[in-house]
Amino acid sequence: MRRLILTLLLVLLAGPALAAARITDDAVRAFVARQERAWNGGQVDAYFAAFTPQARFTDQAYVGDKPPVPYGTSTRAEAKAQARKALAEGKSREAAKVTRIEIAPDGQTAKVTLSVGSIVESGGRRRRLCAARTLQLVLQGGALKGGDQTDTYVRCRGG
Repeated sequence: MRRLILTLLLVLLAGPALAAARITDDAVRAFVARQERAWNGGQVDAYFAAFTPQARFTDQAYVGDKPPVPYGTSTRAEAKAQARKALAEGKSREAAKVTRIEIAPDGQTAKVTLSVGSIVESGGRRRRLCAARTLQLVLQGGALKGGDQTDTYVRCRGG
């Protein structure tokens, strides 16, 4: 009987703590800001450590009123190697603006839509790239992790 009472007491005490482990808008925005700082600081290991091992990175281009044209999809390890190579050849800075956050009813996953502007310098050239990014987030062990990420490159607006 004591064991049952002790178990019930532990469940009652742990319940609120477990229920509190939910993704919030503030946590999503903080995740995006940390990722932006890591990328802009050339911290490739920190940037990719924030993603799940199963994460997939897809690049595609928007071509007007037609469906996006995919360039390809990479695993986390492949994307990390490509980023390391690109950053060894030049600099890349990006600024992301969260345009939408959709948190699942259970609070364990979220879909984030961002507008991303990048400046890439390589070989004496400077290019401006713009993309609509969709990022899946998941709460794992109390930590927010990135899942699949899709960048759809679009024509940059304005100067």
